[in-house]
Amino acid sequence: MIFKALSILFWIIIELLVDRYVLQGIRGAFQKWRLLQSKAFAIFYWTTSGLTIAALLTGGYITIAGTGVRAGCLLATFILLICKLTFILFIFADDIRRKIVLKRNKTAAATKIQATPETAPATATTTATSNTDSIPRSEFLLKAGLLAAAVPLAAIKTAMPKGSYDYHVLYQTMYLPNLPKAFDGLRIGQISDIHSGSFYNKKAVLGGVEMLLKEKTDLIFFTGDLVNGEATEMTDYQDIFSKVKAPLGVFSTLGNHDYGDYGYWSTLADKNKNHQDLIATHKNMGWDLLLNENRRLKIDGEEIGILGIENWSEYSRFPKYGRMDLAVKNTDDLPVKLLLSHDPSHWRAEVLPKYPQIDAMFAGHTHGMQFGVRTEHFQYSPIKYVYNEWAGHYQENMQQLYVNVGFGFVGLTGRVGILPEITIFTLKAGQDPSLLNS
Repeated sequence: MIFKALSILFWIIIELLVDRYVLQGIRGAFQKWRLLQSKAFAIFYWTTSGLTIAALLTGGYITIAGTGVRAGCLLATFILLICKLTFILFIFADDIRRKIVLKRNKTAAATKIQATPETAPATATTTATSNTDSIPRSEFLLKAGLLAAAVPLAAIKTAMPKGSYDYHVLYQTMYLPNLPKAFDGLRIGQISDIHSGSFYNKKAVLGGVEMLLKEKTDLIFFTGDLVNGEATEMTDYQDIFSKVKAPLGVFSTLGNHDYGDYGYWSTLADKNKNHQDLIATHKNMGWDLLLNENRRLKIDGEEIGILGIENWSEYSRFPKYGRMDLAVKNTDDLPVKLLLSHDPSHWRAEVLPKYPQIDAMFAGHTHGMQFGVRTEHFQYSPIKYVYNEWAGHYQENMQQLYVNVGFGFVGLTGRVGILPEITIFTLKAGQDPSLLNS
């Protein structure tokens, strides 16, 4: 806790220093603009900076209508920081230029003093008071810096829509020591966070579904957030997602957006009807929706458990409807238990400390913030400062977690770097060889 507080304090200090440097650069680029040199502009600038920092610090504790707002604020701040850092390179270059000029002026003054010693006292006084502030900034260089700072913003704006439907299939082998022989080699597909209300291209969505079906998995998991808030969002897409079938079934659960908590309802009855309509949509598509319950999956007389709970989050701004005590009921005899739980914070907050019998949990929710870098051996997104586990595979002792970054998008219309994901798991009996060799 202390380390986290110090990290936040360090980040605030860095942000303020960056903003101070940027303000100097903006004023230097437009030296003749009186408004930018005024006290009123400085007040506006620092107020905006302070509000941005405050919004990020308090966003985790305030429920906002449409949680994409907070992700949007975080992304906007991160992109602005990239632009600021780009601009700072030019400000720094200008500072180096000014120091070189200052040094050259001092050298010239010293040479002059040696040549005319009778003027030494006056010249020495003048030289002593010289500093870089007396050397004007290069308007050309700083304006070039502002132009360069706009490049990342323009590039991101251009790339983001292109990533909306750029579906990628990722493969993951999951080793389970107690896996029955009949399940060795079982293939599971996972999609998450469809957010059908954000879609605007049915053909592209169908293409993503077909990519999943081409993998011919034995069963499929969907880990929540079918809609942004209203069941009617699925009207134009139910026929597409009804195609999602697997020989051993499609198992689904609910995410925080599936309860209608972020919308405005005339009556509580309307909200409840919306929720029941959403549950009916899962049934109409042939998906087995697990609401704090479990199913026994049987092959050749051997069984494993598929458990699913309603949304449960460590964070107060998201609902805690999940009941693990109900989900694990009558599963003690099953050698392997696979849990569908939308929010990955559930794993560390409740599953690890209280339910050691859960072998693996499948989650979504984070979207990887729909912005970042993700390669085979490296991944980064600003969402890592919110969630410890935000994308891919994690393991602690004998328990595992996989976080799918989502099939759809919300809040931000598109993705950059963190592309929509279809995950294909192959279950293998035994221990992960990479862990045995470490």
